[in-house]
Amino acid sequence: MDNVARLLKESWTLVEEDRERLSGHFYARLFLLDPDLRQLFPVQMTGQGDRLLEAIITAIHTLDDPEGFDEFLRGLGRDHRKYHVADQHYATLGVALLDALRSTAGDGWNLEYDQAWRDAYAAIAAKMMAGATDDDNPPFWHAEVLTHERHGSDIAVLTCRALQHPLPWRAGQYVSLELPRFHPRVWRNYSVANAPNDDNVLEFHVRSPGAGWVSGALVRRVQPGHLLRLAAPMGSMTLDRSSERDILCVAGGVGLAPIKALVEELASYNRTRWVHVFYGARHATDLYGLAGLQELVGAHPWLSVTAACSDDSDFDGELGDIPDVVARYGPWTTHDCYVSGSAQMVRSTLRVLAADEVPPPNIRYDTFGDI
Repeated sequence: MDNVARLLKESWTLVEEDRERLSGHFYARLFLLDPDLRQLFPVQMTGQGDRLLEAIITAIHTLDDPEGFDEFLRGLGRDHRKYHVADQHYATLGVALLDALRSTAGDGWNLEYDQAWRDAYAAIAAKMMAGATDDDNPPFWHAEVLTHERHGSDIAVLTCRALQHPLPWRAGQYVSLELPRFHPRVWRNYSVANAPNDDNVLEFHVRSPGAGWVSGALVRRVQPGHLLRLAAPMGSMTLDRSSERDILCVAGGVGLAPIKALVEELASYNRTRWVHVFYGARHATDLYGLAGLQELVGAHPWLSVTAACSDDSDFDGELGDIPDVVARYGPWTTHDCYVSGSAQMVRSTLRVLAADEVPPPNIRYDTFGDI
């Protein structure tokens, strides 16, 4: 597998700068091979290619970690059940992918690369199919929107209840969500903002400053009574209950969602671990979840919350970007660390934790984009 991993990473450099062409060729070839597959995809394919490539890149980077490789791909296979992907489709997908890679790479492609991708794709497909076969859950859950609250012009907090079948999740995980009423066959990922509960109610925090399809509809169009579809939970930003280390949580914007869920789960059993939450935004009005966090502080002496604003000089609290504030309060070397926010915010916070020599296994993170 080491040689295969080397060849995959080496050959990927031939196409990574031309992803748009790669994804365009892949889908054109795929739908030519099997026109019926087109109905599994959104009417508008904008962004769909990027998601394919992200999955490929993630798979390549987990090749050096056999356990992570297996877990990621089995989860991906389970998740693809929501798209109605069947076992017979994988062979067609493989032919289209290899054809797109050869065409995009051009003269730099060789037989060694070709065989490495054939072998890797066979392993990927087998693990994905095994993950799908072993999953006893439905491909997706129907859920009804219960509440919808706007916070400013671009943030909404909504709750929904899964219907028919209980939806099992762990605090810190995310689900992909579809709005059949507005954007059928378009799925986007959102972290669940509360710990599991007996009512089977899930909370989501959504930000959409622009005209994003799903996030825009969730913020501006969805109302109580509307129906959603939720896919199986994924993600490993979950609590290690066996750990005795204190905990650092860093949230930026709607990255608060999984952090809030983690704190809620800790509230159900924690008595010995100090938990420090840092919550940042540009302006005080963007700290929509601060009051709820402060209520939790009042009920749990082991919890502290530090809020910060980067562009609000009148804010009565810490000023500056949240990674810089976290650095001022460090070091965090002996903590379990959870980080959630924009890609830039997460990268900056990870640099702070690296400078504090926090062991990488003690760091878990999630990134949020504006979709």
